[in-house]
Amino acid sequence: MQHPQNKHASQPVFHSQSPILLIKQLRPKQWTKNLLIFAAPLFSFETVSASTLIDSIIGFFLLCFVSGCVYIVNDYMDREADRNHPVKRHRPMASGRLNPTLALMFGALLLTSSLVISYVLNPLFTGLLGLYFVMNVGYSLRLKHVVIIDIMIIAAGFVLRAIAGGLVIHVPFTPWFLLCTMLLSLFLAIGKRRHELVLLQNEKGSHRKVLDHYSLELLDQFSGIVTTATIISYSLFTFTSGRTIHLMWTIPLVIYGMFRYLYLIHIEKKGGSPDRILFEDMHILVTVLIYVASVIGILAYFE
Repeated sequence: MQHPQNKHASQPVFHSQSPILLIKQLRPKQWTKNLLIFAAPLFSFETVSASTLIDSIIGFFLLCFVSGCVYIVNDYMDREADRNHPVKRHRPMASGRLNPTLALMFGALLLTSSLVISYVLNPLFTGLLGLYFVMNVGYSLRLKHVVIIDIMIIAAGFVLRAIAGGLVIHVPFTPWFLLCTMLLSLFLAIGKRRHELVLLQNEKGSHRKVLDHYSLELLDQFSGIVTTATIISYSLFTFTSGRTIHLMWTIPLVIYGMFRYLYLIHIEKKGGSPDRILFEDMHILVTVLIYVASVIGILAYFE
């Protein structure tokens, strides 16, 4: 019987399924996280034109491609360990269906092309994409094992996505916007770690070493602090950001969305993938859609 790794080694560098596997390697299912790039255009609705909207869409895909390159590097380094994981062993490189050398070559070409194109939109956007890539590679190599820093790196990724949206369409940020984004990102990151810790305690196969340094009590304290700070900060943002005061009518939507997410984490034992919850939980999805429609309507008719 042939050993599985020998079978992997005999795979040609490129075959008929390689294009599909390369796309799958970019993890398009996780691209929903990058929708945060549209937060800046949303709060600058009255100044958005067709050209700026197109730029935002281009920026979205560039961010998706760069994040996909991070996944390539991550899966390349973890491919041996992933083969022993019940779920991750099905990833393209871990399963042996995708040649690792081909994946790295594709990632290098995609990263270079994305950075070149982003420079046309805004050189600062290019710098941000470079920072995003380096930070996440550092996370994969070492920082994901450093307690508290790991959560802050995850949150920083969301903040950079929001900043990217403003850089693409050349709009300034308010301190309140960045503060709210940072706190909401921490809220999601803490929820993700709590979900993983619950899985570990239930012996369902989580293997993050950093979880040994966390407890449910500590993460619940973090969550309580960040939840309170987020709601207060967003409320102050609606009153003091220089926009119409009618944005205050969206505060109940933010509160409900966060409380619903806490319910899913504590009661339904979900929260490992915020991007999946957005589409799997109808309450969250409807709340987000109503929130977006409300912000657009308020800025369109009350400013």
